[in-house]
Amino acid sequence: MNAIRSILTLLIFCSSFLNFAQRGVRIAYIDMNEILQNVDEYKTAGVLLEKNVTTWKEDIAEKKMELKGREQQLQAEKVLLTPELIEDRQNELSLFRSDIVALQTKYFGSQGTYIQQKNKLLKPIQDQVLGIVRQIAQERKYDFVFDRSSDLVMLYSAKNYDISSLVLQRLNAQERIKTRKKQIEERKAKIEQRLKN
Repeated sequence: MNAIRSILTLLIFCSSFLNFAQRGVRIAYIDMNEILQNVDEYKTAGVLLEKNVTTWKEDIAEKKMELKGREQQLQAEKVLLTPELIEDRQNELSLFRSDIVALQTKYFGSQGTYIQQKNKLLKPIQDQVLGIVRQIAQERKYDFVFDRSSDLVMLYSAKNYDISSLVLQRLNAQERIKTRKKQIEERKAKIEQRLKN
C-alpha cells in the first residue's frame, strides 16, 4: 500500500513538474520528526501519552496476573470439583480472557484510547506546523514541499532546500508570543487584584 502511495505521489509530482518546467520548479523539504522533537509542547504531549500507556499496560498486566491466579486455583481444586463445576469455572476463565482481550482492544486497538488521545494531543501541534509550512511555501513561492521523514523516498536533496529550521524558528516565535501574552494577562490580573484590595 505504501509503495502504491509512493508511486502515485511520484507520478503526480512528475506530471506537475512538466507543467512547471517552463518557469522552473521551486522545491523545498522539511523533516517533520526533527521539527516535532524540538517543540516543547510536542514533547510534553508525548510524555503525557506515555504515562497513560504505562498505566494501561499495568492495568492489563494486573488482569493477566489475576487470570493466572484463577487458573492455578482451578488446577489446585480440580480434584475436589465435579465435572460440571470444572466446566463452569473454565467458562468463567474463558469469559475473563475475553474481557482482557477487549480491554487491550479498548486501549490499543485501531479505534482505541491510545489512537484517540494521540490524535487529540498531537494533531493540533502537527496542524500548527503544517500551517507554518504553507505560509513559508506561499511567501517563498515553493511549488512543492516534501516531508523527508514520510514514506516518499528522497534519494538526494541539497541542504539549502531544507526549510525545517525556518519552520522551527517561526514555531518558536509563535510560542514566545503566546507566552508573552500569557505573562501580560497574568500581570494585568495581579494589578486588577491589587486595585480591588
